[in-house]
Amino acid sequence: MNTGFVLLQKYLMTPMAKISQFKIVRAVMAAGMASVPFCIVGSMFLVFNTLPMTFTGLETVFENTVFKVSDLYMIANTATMGILALYFNIVVGYELTKIEEEETGLKVNALNGAMLSVFAFVMTLPELVMQSGAMVLLNDQSELVFNGLRLKPFVYRLGTSGIFIAIVMAIIATQLYFLCVRRNWVVKMPETVPLGVSRSFTALIPTFVIAFTILILNGILVYFGTDIFDIIGVPFTFVTNLTKSWLGIMVILFLIHTLWVVGIHGASIIGAFITPIMLSNMNENVGGAHIPFAGEFNNSLVILGGSGSTLLMTFFIAFCAKSSQLKILGRASAVPAIFNINEPIIFGMPIVYNPYLALPFLLAPMACGTLGYFAISSGFMNPIIALIPWPSPMGLGAFIGTGGDYRAMFVAILSAILALVIYLPFVKMYDNKLYKEEQVKSESKSQTEE
Repeated sequence: MNTGFVLLQKYLMTPMAKISQFKIVRAVMAAGMASVPFCIVGSMFLVFNTLPMTFTGLETVFENTVFKVSDLYMIANTATMGILALYFNIVVGYELTKIEEEETGLKVNALNGAMLSVFAFVMTLPELVMQSGAMVLLNDQSELVFNGLRLKPFVYRLGTSGIFIAIVMAIIATQLYFLCVRRNWVVKMPETVPLGVSRSFTALIPTFVIAFTILILNGILVYFGTDIFDIIGVPFTFVTNLTKSWLGIMVILFLIHTLWVVGIHGASIIGAFITPIMLSNMNENVGGAHIPFAGEFNNSLVILGGSGSTLLMTFFIAFCAKSSQLKILGRASAVPAIFNINEPIIFGMPIVYNPYLALPFLLAPMACGTLGYFAISSGFMNPIIALIPWPSPMGLGAFIGTGGDYRAMFVAILSAILALVIYLPFVKMYDNKLYKEEQVKSESKSQTEE
């Protein structure tokens, strides 16, 4: 086991620790966290709209009352999930510029970086086609495309389908902005000019550079029958499709928990890459898809009690452990575990670098993930269509996230029991070891006092 930990530290911990420090990764992580409150609010209105599908007795009441204003309150959903790519674009541009300014001393402004990112992204939204040797905006009433903007039901490319393109455009725009500032391609104003005015002129030349770069690149691609949006979307579509398979989910869960075992917050690092995908998958579920790995799939059905699915294991050691160390730790950690917070267990038990508990810590979430995956893919329970706060207690998050499916609560509870079954033999072994050590210390202390 020690050899295994050494190998994990050398070949996984070190590279992933470096990746987590990349400016782009940190910016995307920040964008994911910043978008969560908006996604939760928008999702709650969607859940409200789907309640009669679960409680069929409410259909007539809702038709005569609530649904008469559904177009009004569903605007909140459109203004969140419908333009999620825009949120990511703004935050990534802002964070990248802020990081560059703080860490390199480059005289750039975070607000300019955010606005330039939006500028670059918006230029990728309209679709153009070649007609009679000319580039024209696509109009197609049969597919609801007007002046190049595809409407499904809002502007299609502003939604979850455009998240990756929004991120890439933010990266391109900010890098061109940094290049202009480094080369001193900026309009300098006298010191007497107000800071706000001076700052706006600083972005003037970078705006031209970004405009010409995006327009020329997109023009070339349109000439050959495609555009920036479609070209960038190809590799990300491949990655997204991997998350729709059981094997892909297992790889993700394995990486998250392997990083935890060697002391790195795996959920934060891997989350930077999978959060846009899971939000996109959830949006597809709203449209009628049946994708398991969507929204808060992990917090609702897999990592109950926190990473490693430690909820019931925490209660077991709190009331059934023989060693005072585990018993005290379990009782202190029980309440946080209800809300999916288990750092006290991970670092206090500890699970990190612990040969007794590393294996179940890896196996339990993978087993729970398998159960959740097949429960959804088989049609036993509804897929996740709404984002819920990650600290939601066991069963409640699954119930709300699936639009009020009672079967989701059952699957969540079953997952927690499955995780406990996997943990039990390992925890008992570790508990016996600690208990014996406590007994030896107690006897040694008694002898010393005598």
